[in-house]
Amino acid sequence: MPFQIGIVGVGYAGFDSMTPGLSTRELMFEAATRAYEDAGIDPRKDVQSFVCCTEDFWEGISITDEYMPDQLGAVLRPLCTISSDGIIGLATACMHIMSGIADVAVVESHSKISDVVNPDEIASFAYDPVYTHHHFDTDPRFLAGMEMARYLKETGTKREYCAQVAVKNKKNALSNPRGVHGANIDKGIVMNSQVAASPLTELESSKGIDASIVFVLASAQKARKLGDHTVWIKGIGWSSDTPVVEDRDLARAEYVEQAAGRAYKMANIRSPASYFDLAEVDDTYSYKELQSLEALKLATKGKAGKMVDAGAFDIDGRLPVNASGGSLGVGHLLEATGLHRTLEAVMQLRGQAGRLQVPRAKRALVQSWRGIPTATGAVAVLGN
Repeated sequence: MPFQIGIVGVGYAGFDSMTPGLSTRELMFEAATRAYEDAGIDPRKDVQSFVCCTEDFWEGISITDEYMPDQLGAVLRPLCTISSDGIIGLATACMHIMSGIADVAVVESHSKISDVVNPDEIASFAYDPVYTHHHFDTDPRFLAGMEMARYLKETGTKREYCAQVAVKNKKNALSNPRGVHGANIDKGIVMNSQVAASPLTELESSKGIDASIVFVLASAQKARKLGDHTVWIKGIGWSSDTPVVEDRDLARAEYVEQAAGRAYKMANIRSPASYFDLAEVDDTYSYKELQSLEALKLATKGKAGKMVDAGAFDIDGRLPVNASGGSLGVGHLLEATGLHRTLEAVMQLRGQAGRLQVPRAKRALVQSWRGIPTATGAVAVLGN
């Protein structure tokens, strides 16, 4: 029997640089209310499992799942927190459903980065406390600069191809109502913007925004009873490379290769480059989109940049990639970034993407990365 879990409801709130009028819990409540209305369920009666994807360091409190039940309608119900990206939260909910623990499961993740006074310092805590953290009093994105330089050298990719990723995604975001960082710029502006971590510039580095996203998942049997706009998860996988930065091949995203291999096997996909109608992939930094496309086998090694520059991944190109604007155009959502990738793909497969709609979209690929300095990522195959 093929793997099939249904996405039967989605809801979101926020999507702004700052949300001073809403607390984190209010954002969650608004997103959850919309998701339950979309799915046509009562969380107190119909949901057997709740999953939240949060990181205590970003929340500023420990054991954050203690503070989640009220606004999700999960009081006295099973709830767990996954300290990782939202797609891994979706995978956890899928396992709960496949194991028989739940017929319906809810996944929530959010970002309230505007409340964080010192985001660079928080990000730096993820580095090795002995060998790295205390020896580099600098922007934590220095590793992204090193990765980008290595990727460009190993693959022979031209520097301006990375800038074109930022141009494409920011332009796409102008047509997205959630596109906080949409802009009409050219490669020269991108490459001449302030350096973040050489050769990476600020316009090639995504900026944090506030939002909450909630998904409602259901077993195949239950999903068919809940409505006719179900989007199916046909395959899902995740992987973590070594936590030791010095031991990694910085030119490759091996964690993406492994996660994609598992998702493709589950979905019985042999030729990913010709299978999908659209893809939403990680673009936390401009080079990451190119690196990820090659790891996902949507482009051969060293060719992703040329394809971006030629328009192959534009909305009207051969394979639209980050038609939503991605993280560069919309904004970065911490652990909710993977859910944002998935949200945009679900809207496309439902035919609800508005001006961004890809014609006849039936198959989508979503991929996420947890961010510097991790080598953890996830991949999901979706279909309608």
